[in-house]
This record gives sequence, structure tokens and C-alpha cells, in this order.
Amino acid sequence: MSTTEILRYAAFTDDPGGGNPAGVVLDACGLDTATMLRIARDIGFSETAFVTPPATGELLHVRYFSPVDEVPFCGHATIATGVAWAERHGYGTLGLQTRAGFVRLDVARDATGGPPTATLTSVPPRTVAVSDADVDEALAAFGWRRAELDDNLPPRVAFAGAWHLILGAGTLARLADLRYDFERLGRLMARRDWTTVQLIHRTGPHTFRARNPFPPGGVVEDPATGAAAAALGGYLRQLGLVNVPEHVTVHQGIEMGRPSTLNVEIPRGATSGIRVSGTAVVLPA
Repeated sequence: MSTTEILRYAAFTDDPGGGNPAGVVLDACGLDTATMLRIARDIGFSETAFVTPPATGELLHVRYFSPVDEVPFCGHATIATGVAWAERHGYGTLGLQTRAGFVRLDVARDATGGPPTATLTSVPPRTVAVSDADVDEALAAFGWRRAELDDNLPPRVAFAGAWHLILGAGTLARLADLRYDFERLGRLMARRDWTTVQLIHRTGPHTFRARNPFPPGGVVEDPATGAAAAALGGYLRQLGLVNVPEHVTVHQGIEMGRPSTLNVEIPRGATSGIRVSGTAVVLPA
């Protein structure tokens, strides 16, 4: 473990003071599950990505760990991994094999000298109904009322590598006032295998504000959640809430003091993967 190189990046930002911090281990060969979990716990970020490079070719095997458990897919750690890999091995396209499935990752150098941009293409997204009982339990944990939801953003559970409950806040003030019962929400999410709850408010035809409680990872709130942004893209397409092809921008982490920008491309085709783009920068030691 002492020889394992651990990189630290902030994803979905060009400022180390913003975005979502992620750990990245570009060579996890020889690390077992217990060791990966211990490293992730020691780092303390919401997720750390562990890459096992292939002997030949460009298909990388990637596993993701929160401080408390393995998760099937993590968007911000994928963006960080792409930038970290490109800075050492060159820019272009990578194939990632994750527990959730195959994910394409394109990394491009910025022509003006700014941070590189990484774009992930998710696994085929899905959006399914959620029971009234589960919505009521989630609202009770948040202290929200049904009347405070946006009727134009109906509650659903969406997937693009991990499952997320999506709830639309009727006002920005409702979204901003986030105080919740961590244990109660965590129990519901554990029963339903939800990775985060994505609380959103539509600020314009192509813009959203988001907050993502993450009790399953031992984290009160995630400042940038790429997997949830991809799931949101699938949700918007399946429910006909955008005219595809479309591009939307998700602003997250603002209330936490770690502003993040997630760019979401929503193509035509019910099963086409959602593209989520962002920059990533090295965190100071």
C-alpha cells in the first residue's frame, strides 16, 4: 500500500476550490477489495476510482469506492480519472469497464491552456416509476411537503450507471433550505438501492440547480454528481421534458461553497447513452 500512488483531483470545475474532490489510483494491480476500501476511507472523499490497466489495448477496468462501500459507477471520479490518465498517457478516447457496464471516455486538451475536458458516455439510461409511499418517506426525511414539489418534474427513479431518486423542487428557496434526517433517508435508500437523491430545480429551459444527498456513501451531500446528471438526462428524454437532441447544464455544489458545472448532452434514441462533460484540476497537496 505504501507504493500505491494516490492522485487527488477536483472534477467539474477549473478551480481547486470548487467541484467534487475524487481520489484516483491509476494502477490498482494487486490491490484487493479490502485494500481499496481502506484507501478510499483514508482519503475521505465521496469516491475514489481504482484503475486496473490492461496488458494490451485501451480498455481499463475501473472500480469505485466511497468511504463505506463499493458503488457501481461514479461520474465525477470518472471525469477525474480521464484527465489524470490523459495527462500521463495522452489525450483521446478510452474504454472503461465498470460494474455498471461499458463507459466511453473522451478527453480533450484545451486549446487555450485551460484544464482538459473529459466526456463520459453513460450506459443506456432507464427511468421508472416510484411508489407514493417511497416519495412520502423521502419527503418526510427532508421535511418537505408534496405542495413544494414541481408538478412539471414528476418524481421518478432514474439510472445511468447507478439509481437516483429524482425530486423537483418548486422553488429555489425550497432547494436551498436542505436539512434532513440522515439516518432515516439512508435507511430508505439502502432498501431501494439508490445511490443519491437528486433534488433539482429548473432555472431555465436548459439549466438546472441540483443538490445530491449521499447517505449510502457516508456523505451528507455531494457537490457534483456525474452519474446523477446522466440519469437526469435520461429522465428528461424519457418524460419528454426536452426536445432531443438537447444540451442542458446542471449547476451543483453552490450551497456547499464548491460550485460545479456539469454539461449534459441528450441525444435521440431511447437507449442512447447520455454524455456528461466537465473539467478536472489537481488538488493542492
